[in-house]
Amino acid sequence: MSYPYSSAAPPAGQVSSSENALPVEYMFTQIMGAVQKSQAEISDLRQECADLRLANASLERQIREGFQQNGNGNYYASSRIGSGFVTPVPGSPQLRAKSPFLSPHSIPSLVTTPTSHFPSPLGDNAVTPFQLGVRDIPGFYVVIPAGGAGTRLWPLSREEHPKFLLDLTLKGRSLIQATWDRLLPLSSPLRTTVVAGPGHVKSIREQLPDLLAHNLICEPGPKDSMAAIGLAAAVLAKRDSNAVIGSFAADHMISGDDAFLSAVAEAVEVAKKDYLVTIGIAPSHPSTGFGYIRLGNKLGIKEAPNARLVSSFKEKPDARTAAAYIGTGNYRWNAGMFVTKATVLLDLLKEYKPELHDGLQKIAAVWHDEALRQTALNEIWPELEKIPIDNAVAEPAAAEGKVAVVPATFGWDDVGDFSSLADLLPAESNQPRVLGDSSLVLTEQVAGGIVVPGSGRLITCLGVDDLVIVDMPDTLLVTTRARSQEVKRLVKKCRDAGWKQLL
Repeated sequence: MSYPYSSAAPPAGQVSSSENALPVEYMFTQIMGAVQKSQAEISDLRQECADLRLANASLERQIREGFQQNGNGNYYASSRIGSGFVTPVPGSPQLRAKSPFLSPHSIPSLVTTPTSHFPSPLGDNAVTPFQLGVRDIPGFYVVIPAGGAGTRLWPLSREEHPKFLLDLTLKGRSLIQATWDRLLPLSSPLRTTVVAGPGHVKSIREQLPDLLAHNLICEPGPKDSMAAIGLAAAVLAKRDSNAVIGSFAADHMISGDDAFLSAVAEAVEVAKKDYLVTIGIAPSHPSTGFGYIRLGNKLGIKEAPNARLVSSFKEKPDARTAAAYIGTGNYRWNAGMFVTKATVLLDLLKEYKPELHDGLQKIAAVWHDEALRQTALNEIWPELEKIPIDNAVAEPAAAEGKVAVVPATFGWDDVGDFSSLADLLPAESNQPRVLGDSSLVLTEQVAGGIVVPGSGRLITCLGVDDLVIVDMPDTLLVTTRARSQEVKRLVKKCRDAGWKQLL
């Protein structure tokens, strides 16, 4: 379609209804030109956003790959990486059971060499080992929130069988079993509590046969971490008014148990001083998938030589900002681990979220009467605010100097997507990582990526790099490692399209 007028002014002799009026054709031409220009600008912006997203992913991967391992099993940074990045990359924990969910085929056991752990150079406070005597800590209660569907690991992780119930390292123990094993020396089954939804209670009881019935708290529906941890705190405070609780997610991987237990023991000592305490993880690379903690002044507590105040919490940054954080030596990953007196947590909740506090206290007051408990849950729980513990109490309390951090050096990963899962699995040079039966994966000129052969059929790849391929009996996912954080968008699309049975 052509337009007769394209100049900046109407042609001479043009007839119009008044002296100042412009011809209709001319105005239409100008409007169409503006629309086309806007469309071109929008297209350029979309392309720029896509390029930036890929550049961020590439930068993060390059920095991560800058770590090399020498023949002695020790880590060092390659020449293109600055001196700030020398923390060991988190290894996989030693797990022991076989997942019934990954593949109908036998999954071979993987033999790994224990990783040496070294103090992080990111600051001067993480080089003092905390002397851990007797492992059991009297008055310390472990809380394991077991929630979330792990949508970024779909279709491996499902609503009815989320990632904390899966064995993601082929060592024979699910993530929640590994969490239980790791924390048991500090508290014993008598003082270990799990908070979970009704759909997962049966599976948790099967996987944790030593979990006492009264220590399994069932929340009627997902309300995020504050309600789950707050309910456990309210119930435990009724049992022991001096209880110090530690909240540790059911779906995280940790290596270096001695360093982990030492950090928790030190956090308990700080919590006794009425602080809300978090454990800061030494970053191994400038991750864009984690929040960060800015370290403040040293607390000077003799029993906790590494403890500092939390200066502030930072949201997930882009790759350049994350690299700048690490370069200062004053930042740690926020792993969502909190240790505090149950009563202190409830007091903070009362100050910052009084309605949520009051609701949880009403439920806890009748918790040991099953009939009254169910009535209270039905009436109160649906009205509780859905909010993470970080936003509800940790961030405002940090601004008032009430939050401390114990910097730690153990390996940690929240296994938040397939890209991070790939980093935790072994692989031959320039080959994809395989979660499952490696004989079902054949490749030619393929580097990087991760393949999950969960359907039992052969998967073949030619000339593709950094792909994520998850082949389950009922669905297939194909994406790239750079886009693996966005898998949850597909979960939403499946739900909207009526494929709820696959979620």
